[in-house]
Formats: sequence, C-alpha cells, structure tokens
Amino acid sequence: MGFSCGIVGLPNVGKSTICNALSNEQNAKAANYPFCTIEPNKAIVPVPDRRVDVLSKIVNTQKVIYTTMEFLDIAGLVKGASTGEGLGNQFLANIRETEAILHVVRCFDDDDVIHVDGSVDPVRDVEIIELELVMADEQTIEKAIMGLAKKARIDKKIAAMVDEAKGLLEHLKAGEPASSYANRDADTMVEFYKQVRPLSAKDVIYVANVDEDAVSEDNAYVTALKEYAASKGRDVISICAKMEEDMAGLSDEERHEFLKEYGVDESGLEKVIHAGYRTLGLVSYFTAGDIEARAWTIHQGWTAPQAAGVIHTDFERGFIKAEIVGYDAYVKHGGESGAKAAGELRIEGKDYVVQDGDVIHFRFNV
Repeated sequence: MGFSCGIVGLPNVGKSTICNALSNEQNAKAANYPFCTIEPNKAIVPVPDRRVDVLSKIVNTQKVIYTTMEFLDIAGLVKGASTGEGLGNQFLANIRETEAILHVVRCFDDDDVIHVDGSVDPVRDVEIIELELVMADEQTIEKAIMGLAKKARIDKKIAAMVDEAKGLLEHLKAGEPASSYANRDADTMVEFYKQVRPLSAKDVIYVANVDEDAVSEDNAYVTALKEYAASKGRDVISICAKMEEDMAGLSDEERHEFLKEYGVDESGLEKVIHAGYRTLGLVSYFTAGDIEARAWTIHQGWTAPQAAGVIHTDFERGFIKAEIVGYDAYVKHGGESGAKAAGELRIEGKDYVVQDGDVIHFRFNV
C-alpha cells in the first residue's frame, strides 16, 4: 500500500512540470500554454526512506523495496469547467479513486508565463477550482440519487441514504464542499461517500509554485494562500517547479548541495510525502529478511492483523501473532537476534496498534 494524489489546478500553473520533477521523469508534457496536458498523466515513484536502506545493510538483503506514491496529473480546469468550459470536467473521474488532492497554485510573477485569468491571485485561483469540484460533485450526487431511487422504495436503509444524500445535494448547491457536510459521519453517509467518492470531500494539500526567491522565505502570494489554507485546516508546501526540474537526474549528494545553496532542507518530493503522511494519517512499518527489506504504508491506529493484511489477505485472516522490534532497537542491537538477546523483541497479539518504524515478523496460519 502506498498512497495516490490527484494533481489539480488552473491551466499553465506548473502542474505537469511539478509532476515531472517529483517523479524525476518526463512523463507529462510541460509547456507555456493552457491545456498542454490532454490525457491524464500517471507517475508512480518510490517513497525515499533511509531506514529501509539501513535495515537492508544490517540484514544483508538481496534487494530493497520502498513503498510508493502515485501522482495523477489531469488537464487544467477553468471557471465553468463543470458546464463544459475549457476541456470540461471529463478528467475528474480519473482522480475520484485517489486518496488526496495536490492543488497546485501559482505564487510567482513572470510576464513571460501566461496566466489563464491574466493576473496572479492564489486565493481567487483556489476558489475557482474548489467551486468546480463542488459543482462536479453536484452532478455526480444527482445521478447517484436517481440510481438509488428504485431500491429506496423497498429498502429502508437505502431510503435513509437517499434522504441524507438529498441533504448533501442541497449543501453542494449552496456552494459548500462535501467535506463540510454536517452529517457526513452518519453511517448511511459514510457508505454513500465510499460509493461516490466526492471530490470536494478529499483531503487537500496546497502546493505553492514559487520562484527561487520565495523557496526559503514566503512571498506575499504564499502568505495569502497560507492564511486561506489555515481557515480550512489544510497544509501548504512551497515548491519551485523550475528548481525541481533542474535537480532531475542529480545524485543524492548533488541534490543536497543544490538545495543547500537555496537554504532548503527538503526536495519537493520529500515535502509532498511528509505533507501527505500528515494529512492522511499514515505511518510506515518494515519487514526485513534474507531476500528483501521492505517498507509498508498503513493508517495510524491500524492493528497488527490489519497491517499484516497489507502484505497479503491470508496474513490478516490467519493472524496468530507479531514479533516486533522498534527500529531504533533493531539498529542498536544489529538486527533481530541481537534485539531478542537484549530483551527488545516483543510478542504482540491482535489488539496491538502498529507504530511507525516497527520492524515486524508476522506469524499466521490458514
């Protein structure tokens, strides 16, 4: 299990350039004109985690496998997309299955780079896109209600779901996102949300695309965006698409030196990963053996059987116990045998909540 992000934004704000840079590839077209991206571009990238490398050296594994992150870059949206303006909302269905949305916002001045609305205004731009997502959801919910109408006549649970869905529809028609619907946590709505996956209910991370001068110190555009994001309880990360593009192909050491020159500690990919894990409440645990050292991504609060199920459903179904060593103890004592001798290996059952950094060996029987 990794996690996936749909990349949205107005045309020509740097979505494809950032997608290319984050994936260190040139999968997505990037050019200085609106609607350069026509078909959705997908990039699957490994999530760097030095802990996996350390474990691999201790165990002397044959290979290292990182967890992954998927980026889906769709064509730029414009005001009126939900009613067919620009390329319309035909591509939004591609990101309904993603866990989160990366909303790329232009936060720099450059007369040579066209802005679809003629001026730079991050908050205005964000509100345009978010309204289009709401309006796209409105259409989706209307269709879903119509589809459930017949079943609702003979099934009380579905009838209750339809009643709640109608309340959600009115909420959307008022221009409010599905994420703020008061009854979204009701059992019927939890199930409905799983079925329709409203775009405006997804977790959002704002990516401020800045110039080199604003990478280490916020400019006025970023400050305004952060104020808006704070009112929504959302994260903002600043990335310079040009810098990220320039780093493509550099070694880890060269990349570190490049960032250091600009007073930056993390690459754009690292910023996105950390923000994504915070926003979605994710942690990583590890397995290490002769064949491979591997990272697995799970949600905070998952129990040992649930975590085992990420490897294989049989692991969860036939779970017996988990042999666990914390990462620090594993490294300190040179592996599982040393940790066991030092009394650091624990046997945990079905109720154990897996912690970030746990090195686990699952026992199961099916």
